[in-house]
Amino acid sequence: MDTRRLLLFIALSLGMMLLWDKYFAPKSTDQAVAAVATQASPANVSDGGGTNLTSAQVIDVTTDLMKVQINTVGGDVRNVDLLKYADYHDVNKAYKLMLNENGRVFVAQTGLVSNDSNLGLPTHKTIFRAENTQYTLSPDQKELKVSLTSIAESGALEIVKTFTFKRDSYIVDVSYQISNNSEKSLSGVSAYWRFLRDEQAPDGETKFVHTFTGPVYYNDAAKFNAIKFDALAKNDVDYPQNTSNGWAGFTEHYFTGLWLLNPYVEGDKVAPVCVNGVQCRFNFKTVDGNLASAGVLTDLPTIAAHSSYNITVPMYIGPQEYHALLAAAPEVERTKDYGWVYIFATPLFWLLVHIHEFVGNWGWAIILLTLTVKVVLFPLTRASYKSMARMKALSPKIERLKEQYGDDKTKLQQSMMAMYKEEKVNPIGGCLPMILQIPVFIGLYWALLGSVELRQAHFLWINDLSKPDPYYILPVILAVTMFLQTFLNPPAADPMQQKMMRIMPLAFSVMFFFFPAGLVVYWLANNILSMSQQWYVNTHVVPKKK
Repeated sequence: MDTRRLLLFIALSLGMMLLWDKYFAPKSTDQAVAAVATQASPANVSDGGGTNLTSAQVIDVTTDLMKVQINTVGGDVRNVDLLKYADYHDVNKAYKLMLNENGRVFVAQTGLVSNDSNLGLPTHKTIFRAENTQYTLSPDQKELKVSLTSIAESGALEIVKTFTFKRDSYIVDVSYQISNNSEKSLSGVSAYWRFLRDEQAPDGETKFVHTFTGPVYYNDAAKFNAIKFDALAKNDVDYPQNTSNGWAGFTEHYFTGLWLLNPYVEGDKVAPVCVNGVQCRFNFKTVDGNLASAGVLTDLPTIAAHSSYNITVPMYIGPQEYHALLAAAPEVERTKDYGWVYIFATPLFWLLVHIHEFVGNWGWAIILLTLTVKVVLFPLTRASYKSMARMKALSPKIERLKEQYGDDKTKLQQSMMAMYKEEKVNPIGGCLPMILQIPVFIGLYWALLGSVELRQAHFLWINDLSKPDPYYILPVILAVTMFLQTFLNPPAADPMQQKMMRIMPLAFSVMFFFFPAGLVVYWLANNILSMSQQWYVNTHVVPKKK
């Protein structure tokens, strides 16, 4: 295989990896541990509802970051509008992360269950009593509490469910205070904390721009795992039954909803949920056949007579924004769909964030990051370009050999190999350094694709780097540079291959018309820098060698 064929193969492979990475790197679940927990779980509660969730009184909560609607049926969180992020189609509207409308469902539900149905514990079907229907975080407040009350028919139990919203935070603390007013202790009680979601991907997802949507979980033992909707529907899922740490919920492009078992409180300090007699479990299942349920179960310790018990599980509902995830809980940044190049994408995005802090614009930050990566990898690219430049210098000799041997392919190949040996040129010598760079550049690609920071980010004439260039200027320039770059490469030995090498960049560049502008900025900057490096090697390094 000569250099041209190998380079053609690499380019086509790279294109396929960029487009269909999700098929080459399927998200697996932990296969080593037992399956679904069943005792004292929400499976023992009639789910019902589906997309027909019953409704009673609506409580509106407004903070500096979100507008939330809580329904007194179950104290469900039915709607969450993220005020700093616009709707994909209408920039005058806030982005709806959680909703229950137009056939779409993404809600948060919690409840208490027990093997003793006579206790009258509140579930997601219980109607709570609320003091107010409007709550607003005022400028002088750091947090806002919304409390709902449920009293068992016997009067022996009083349960207060409280939501605590905090300024400048997407974390909402959800608490149960259980007051046991009876003459006997209360045992065998579990609390469930779950999200219900349909399978539909968020707006803006296309065949060219596609990331994982579905249930996810993490703990120290199993690490990060994602669960596909179809596998959950078939009950073909294994995951850790018991856990003492981690998180579980749903992720989608740019946003996520999670229940946190060991959230950060201040710096590296954590407030673990699964302590002091609380046993925790992950729980994933389908509801009514059309919704997925993802969350955690907490088995509570015995509550003595005439005493109270309080448990709090924080809920993260917000963007996959770097600093917000960093302050939420360990490894929450794994909710970004980096696939198998996570080890490369994570440090590259960290560098991108810090460059942005310096320049203040995400477009220029992408260009500077690309420049940094190209400089660091230049020793590898230099070897590739030197090999290509030497091959280009031999093209006149190759043409003479083709004229000499005509259609005798065997003698032509033998003569070419002899020439390579005499000139001390390896026809595939520049390919290995190029192959070694591919994971780095794919990692950078996925880091940019998953960056919610590019949403609504301005750069030159572009108002949103997460959407395609509205005037297609960048993709056209990219197509031109990819075509011009072919003239810097040595010509292929076969005329048909040479034509393919001219046409392929134009065909390959078509998909960039549908890519987010931020990705095109990266690819264009990378292409221009690659051409500059290759021109420098062709005109300065190899001639000096001669």
